[in-house]
Amino acid sequence: MRYGLIGEKLGHSFSKEIHESLADYTYELIPIAPECLPAFLTHKNFSALNVTIPYKETVIPYLSEIADSAKKIGAVNTIVNRNGKLIGFNTDYAGFRYLLEHHHIALSGKKVLILGKGGAAKAVSAVAEDLGAKEILTVYYKPCPGTITYEEAKKNHLDAQIIFNATPIGMYPKTESTPLHPAVFPHLEAVVDVIYNPLRPQFIIEAAKLGIPAVGGLEMLIAQAKYAVEIFTGTTIADQKIDEIYQQMLLERTNLVLIGMSGSGKTTLGKALAETLHRDFIDTDAVITEKIGMTIAEYFRNYGEIAFRDIESEVIAQVSKETGKIISTGGGAVLRDINVDYLQQNGRLIWLKRATADLETGESRPLAQNAAAAATLYEKRKPFYEKAAQASINNDDTLEKVCDGLLHAFHTIL
Repeated sequence: MRYGLIGEKLGHSFSKEIHESLADYTYELIPIAPECLPAFLTHKNFSALNVTIPYKETVIPYLSEIADSAKKIGAVNTIVNRNGKLIGFNTDYAGFRYLLEHHHIALSGKKVLILGKGGAAKAVSAVAEDLGAKEILTVYYKPCPGTITYEEAKKNHLDAQIIFNATPIGMYPKTESTPLHPAVFPHLEAVVDVIYNPLRPQFIIEAAKLGIPAVGGLEMLIAQAKYAVEIFTGTTIADQKIDEIYQQMLLERTNLVLIGMSGSGKTTLGKALAETLHRDFIDTDAVITEKIGMTIAEYFRNYGEIAFRDIESEVIAQVSKETGKIISTGGGAVLRDINVDYLQQNGRLIWLKRATADLETGESRPLAQNAAAAATLYEKRKPFYEKAAQASINNDDTLEKVCDGLLHAFHTIL
């Protein structure tokens, strides 16, 4: 018996964890180069498979039978080996429909743009059609029959109400990318990105900044896996299980990010939380110090603040790709919007407040060497902390009580 996922690159996949939470079997990640795919499917050394990028259409000629729903979509993401006969299904459809219905995203009478034209996009299009979308347009990066280009979308279709990203643009490791900016479309009512790594792709973050309801792809991934397991095993699993796994994965994988003034206690509290939660602790200032080979104060003196901020952004971009960590940031990390975006992709930002009179100061803090400088700096940075934070807590009690408060805040904002 062999169950697993095939695709070209699977280092980012969460499928093993999800399947083994849903069923009592071992689930393998099976990366396959394009030239090796025919032999793999011909040998049929598996019981059931899921299929991901770029093979959802490529596998079709190797199948003996295709379920009607998958045939209509034109893409297969689930294959079952029944006595040497390969049968194809599509559970992306059910997974995506679950996501929309769970978040009350109505498509009836709406104008919909679907970014991408691969297997996932075809499932998304089928759902949009079945849910009564008034107009469905597929957007592709170059001229192609049956599609419009991104330039055409931005020029002629600004009245789009729903946008779905079914491309890999913005997926780990190139998490800074976004297929287009939602601000271009003034009538947007919701956006959905099928990407699940990072947890909140940049496309979702940009929409959220505008107050547009925005949903990432993790729930869809779990939902389609649930429906695939039902096909694999011939059993029925309650939809409630989808949300249970989603909440658990979100809790385990979301970084708890501490922002706030230098000397507010972020490092001390971060280390304490990491020990309590059995998580790794990352201090971005410590990573920077190791990278530059000198103290931050020395770097400031030698190269200036702008050069330091550039290094800081590089470090934050890398650290933010991690999941399930406790991250302490430098006091000025939130001054650049790009840093906040990176940190929000896999994290929740909590502002650790402390009375300016109690902030630690000294020569090691180049912009806050004394209490007066710290107070002035705080007033300048306060709006940035307010904008970036999803929650805040005062560091004005015992270590244990402040840690408890941080954990409560973290669970609340997940």
